[in-house]
Amino acid sequence: MTDETLLVEQLKNIKTKEKAFRELISLYKERLYWHVRKIVISHDDADDVLQNTFIKVFKNIDKFNQESKLFSWIYRIATNESITFINKRAKQRTIDITDYQQELASTLKSDDFFNGDEIQLILQEAIATLPQKQQLVFNMKYFEELKYNEISEILETSVGALKASYFHAVKKIESYIKKKTN
Repeated sequence: MTDETLLVEQLKNIKTKEKAFRELISLYKERLYWHVRKIVISHDDADDVLQNTFIKVFKNIDKFNQESKLFSWIYRIATNESITFINKRAKQRTIDITDYQQELASTLKSDDFFNGDEIQLILQEAIATLPQKQQLVFNMKYFEELKYNEISEILETSVGALKASYFHAVKKIESYIKKKTN
């Protein structure tokens, strides 16, 4: 029995659920935070989305059927929560999602939690110009160094489609950076 299988058993057992949930949070909190943060950009928003993610995991752990890894399942929830969050924000502001994300990327300079240099700022702006799916694939592959088969499980997309998305994302980012730095 793997550690993950044991953890899932403990999460589904009413007697061990709370302790197992604390363990789950300590295992995944930081990785999930940075995954969510790359999507929603703002530190405060990332904290909110992360909290919602863990609440959903806690409430729905009994529905987890172990067809995928626990990590993939949680990542999918975090990704969906992040996308729902930014779509809702863009809708509230009655602006296009891409415009909203570019606006968020431009606020990074004044973000106390962003400690990147100018090129990292340009990279974040470039990523914000990509279609949502390409953003997700690029962030997961480039920053989180996930393998295509892991991303495939999380996003429920074929490896071939992911490779194409990543390739197009890289080309668009390179083009954006060349324009900004010349």
